[in-house]
Parts: sequence; C-alpha cells; structure tokens
Amino acid sequence: MLRLSSIPLLIRLMTGFDPAMAQPPVQQAPAQQAPAQAPAVRGARPPTPTRDPNTPGYVKAKELPDGALPSAKEDGNFILGPTHSAAPEMSVKEGAPQGEIFEFTIASKDSKIYPGIAREPNTVARPDPADPTKMIIGSHPAPYTRKVAVYVPKQYVPGTEAPFIVGADGPDRTLFTALDNLIAEKRVPVMIAVSIGNGSGDGQGSQRGLEYDTMSGLYAEFVEKEVLPLVEKQYNVRLTKDPEGRATMGCSSGGSAAMAMAWYRTDLYHRVLSYSGTFVYQQWPYNPETPHGAWGFHETLIPNTPKKPLRIWMHVSDRDNLSTRDNYHDWVLANQNMAKVLAAKGYSYQFIFAKNAGHCDRGVKAQTLPLALEYVWRGYSRK
Repeated sequence: MLRLSSIPLLIRLMTGFDPAMAQPPVQQAPAQQAPAQAPAVRGARPPTPTRDPNTPGYVKAKELPDGALPSAKEDGNFILGPTHSAAPEMSVKEGAPQGEIFEFTIASKDSKIYPGIAREPNTVARPDPADPTKMIIGSHPAPYTRKVAVYVPKQYVPGTEAPFIVGADGPDRTLFTALDNLIAEKRVPVMIAVSIGNGSGDGQGSQRGLEYDTMSGLYAEFVEKEVLPLVEKQYNVRLTKDPEGRATMGCSSGGSAAMAMAWYRTDLYHRVLSYSGTFVYQQWPYNPETPHGAWGFHETLIPNTPKKPLRIWMHVSDRDNLSTRDNYHDWVLANQNMAKVLAAKGYSYQFIFAKNAGHCDRGVKAQTLPLALEYVWRGYSRK
C-alpha cells in the first residue's frame, strides 16, 4: 500500500518541488527531462473494437430486453441493450422540490496536499527502456484552480447532520437533477452532493492524474481536510461522519478514484458508483507497492484482502477504452475482472455492461444514473 505520507516525497523527487512549502514560481523548479534514447509514443489507440459481452472469460450476465434496466434490489451482472433513452428522473419534474446549488473555487496556493503539477508542454509519455510498462514523464509545479459545486436539497433542515455523495470531475448538474427527483420520491435519503472539479490536465504527470490514479487514500484525505470543512462552513450544512452515509462516484479515472477513496479509507466511505472505471495501470509516479496501479484492485488487492463493508455499482461499455501498449489498459477486461473478484468475495455489487456505447457514455449515464444512485444507497438507515 502506498503510504499517504510518501506522496509528497514522490512529488518532490519527481518534480523538484516540496509540497510542504509554499508554492514557488514555476521557473524556479527544475523540469524533469525524459531520456533522449526513449522513443516517444502516444499509447496507440486504434478504433476501439466492440466487445461481445459473452466473450469467454467474461462474467456470466443476465441479458435484458432492449431499453430495460435491472431492479435496484438486484445484485449481479447485467447486459443492457443498444438503446439508451434517458430515464424520466433525469429531467426537471413539475412539482418536485428543487435543491439549491452553490459554487466556489479552490486554488492550489491554498492546498497543503495538492500544490499543483502539470506535464511539460508539448511532450508525451515515454516508455522506460528497462520496463515498457513504466512511463517516463516530464512534469513541473504549476498552479491550478478548481470549481466545487454543492447541492443542498429543498428537504434539508439547515444545521442537521446529513448523508452525502462526493463526485469527481464536477460540477455535475445531471446528478443534482436526479437527486431532486429521487429524494422527492423517497428512493434515496435526503442528501448533500459535493461535486468537485479536478486540478487540471489528464493522464500521467498531470494534476488530475496524480489525484485520481494514485493508489492511496490521499485524495480522500484532500476531500476530508480541504473541501468538506469549507462546504460545512459556507453553506450551514453538517455532513455525517458515518461511513455508511457517505458515497463516492466518478467516471473513468474519477471512477477508480471513487473506489480508492472507499478502499483505502473505509473508515470514511462505504458506497461507490463508477462509470467506465479506470481500473487499469495509469498510476504515476511509479510505486513498487502497487506496481500495476489500479489494475491491482482486481489483480491482487480485492482477492487477497478480507471483504470490506462496501457496496458498489459499476458500468462499462462494449466500445470502452483499449490501449495495446501493454497488458494493463483494457477498460472492458478490467471492469469484467472487477465483477469477478467482487463476486468471489461476496460483495454487494451491480455491474452493467452496456451495448452500443463508449467510454463514459452520456446516453448510458442518462439511462442508468437514477438506478445507480438507488442501488448504491440501498440499506442506508440513519442512526
């Protein structure tokens, strides 16, 4: 396991920057140079093939009629048909109370945990000549700002303790609309939603990549120490400390981040919602304790760890991401493997394989988000 305390050291070693200090001007930090002998590659991604849900080695799944969804009461594996019509709960409904939405920004200069990095401009990741599965990247300190959106339902009583959900890559207005309708129909608890923007960039060497693809509880610590206190202070809400009343969600690397938040900080989160989860090897800097990054969830961590009190909803699409640069970048296989190991350990989970869909498919999300939220909050009761 990557220790939380080791991440600032890794940032300092890889970028020449000490997160414990105030952020210096970018020009004062030496840029990390990639070796000239390593040929540049872009992680070749040919047109994504359509995967058959009945491929040998995939989980056995129940194929549903086109347009149908499983019940929120059902665990297991399901195959959605090719038509993805938006659920009625994804539109504003007349008569349904609408919550308030607030926004604020967080600057890198105010963060002790994430002072900010960025990949060197006009560069790409290069394979390590000694190990092509490792990527060498030029990265440097860089400032950022992130937006945070806070949804407070109309039914919330100011100052009372409430369950909540934390979402990645925010603000996510579709989540707020779904919650308006689901709360009104009493299908989920009256909850706060905190939708957090990433710190910019994507992939290895970026701030977003560092936050979402690092296998540790550091991002959960950032949310706990630097985001949630601002939410409570500024909007007169009280967020529960009970992990049963806390959920995480995200898409792509945001999905693997949601899983990491609950896996490494099970004391904080018990509920996970993931679209096209990046349970593949995107972690950077390299860490020998989790040598294949988030691929390790299904490769070693879940199989070799006693069952944790987690409830998980997952999705992947038949045309989801695939990179052939190594054996650790098939999003479909990664999510299939997640379903296998979760089933073997007896977890409460629902896994959706969507036909005629791509990575983080908007149509699939519009079709399934109400189901996903209702499923992931099943069994919650306020203490």
